[in-house]
Amino acid sequence: MLGTIVLSVLAGHKRYAHVTTLRADGVLPQLLGIERILSEDSVRRALAAIDETAGVAWLRKHLDWCCAPLLAEPWILDADTTIKPLYGHQEGATLGYNPKKPGRPSHAYHTFFLGTLRLALDVDVMPGNEHTANHAAPALWDLLARTPRDCWPAMLRADKGFASDALMTRCEVEGLKYLMRLRLTKKVKEALERLAGRRDWRD
Repeated sequence: MLGTIVLSVLAGHKRYAHVTTLRADGVLPQLLGIERILSEDSVRRALAAIDETAGVAWLRKHLDWCCAPLLAEPWILDADTTIKPLYGHQEGATLGYNPKKPGRPSHAYHTFFLGTLRLALDVDVMPGNEHTANHAAPALWDLLARTPRDCWPAMLRADKGFASDALMTRCEVEGLKYLMRLRLTKKVKEALERLAGRRDWRD
């Protein structure tokens, strides 16, 4: 089962139905030392039988193991949220912020990358109406809790969607430097004007 899924992923497949294109290949199974490639229905049933909590823990353990050697060097943690419009009936599909397809149910992918390499350290899939920084924060701090303190990022970098007071305050408490865009709201403009009037504001 795992061999079938790995081959499908390596072939660039994005849907279960694409697994069918591998079934007639006689060479690929030999590369992984498996007898045959299973059907898409077998893959669906096998994944549906996995307990979600245990499955996520298993995936994260192996993903952390793959990435751990890279974190000994100074690195930047990039945080981003992607809205994925959904079609049909999918678990967690809800109406929420959806700039490309307003009114379409979606998922919100909170993704945490190893900067520059764009290597995904973790992805938290949430309903479409849970797209804010407050919804992403638990997955962020869970990722850092699993990471030894001497391997923490030199900086957290994120866009304005993550620039909440609660998240920035927690970063300061944890001693994690951060760089985030701010929405240019009225109060932000007023704060910048006040700082610009002070000669020592850069200090």
